[in-house]
Amino acid sequence: MAERENRRGNRRDRDESPEFADRLVAINRVSKTVKGGKRFGFAALVVVGDQKGRVGFGKGKAKEVPEAIRKATEQAKRKMMRVPLKEGRTLHHDIEGRHGAGKVVMRTAPTGTGIIAGGPMRAVFEMLGIQDVVAKSIGSQNPYNMIRATLDGLSKEQSPRNVAQRRGKKVADLLGKREEAPAATATEEA
Repeated sequence: MAERENRRGNRRDRDESPEFADRLVAINRVSKTVKGGKRFGFAALVVVGDQKGRVGFGKGKAKEVPEAIRKATEQAKRKMMRVPLKEGRTLHHDIEGRHGAGKVVMRTAPTGTGIIAGGPMRAVFEMLGIQDVVAKSIGSQNPYNMIRATLDGLSKEQSPRNVAQRRGKKVADLLGKREEAPAATATEEA
């Protein structure tokens, strides 16, 4: 029985390999007023990703900052989601995300643009592995709502492969023959 627990424990240790990067987005000091005075605690907001298309966020509360960060990181690793990326560097199409009063607009960008986005959104894009994106937050400036709105938009992201599969077509049929057709007619005429 102890041997079985060790194997499970080892598997769990392998899953938590350093393939994930994390970014601390916000730390809040919260206080509870009690009879003898105030008791302080800390709330942490962390974004975790593998920089290859997976990202998640978590929040943790504790009496000490390191413990709050640890709890938030564990929660973020449990709530990871996969996002399809175009060429591993940008989005396939422009998207909007909403959560509460927070609204974010994310646009695909050409190579070399970089990440043009505000604090919490930038953390999500960096942990996701996006290199070129233009994003704007409209409405709520609360980091929790901004991250949730960003992840809401990213969950709507669809790759041409997924759309083609859903419609029962080929990717080439969806994207069309953009540059091949004009080049072929030009060579035939000459």
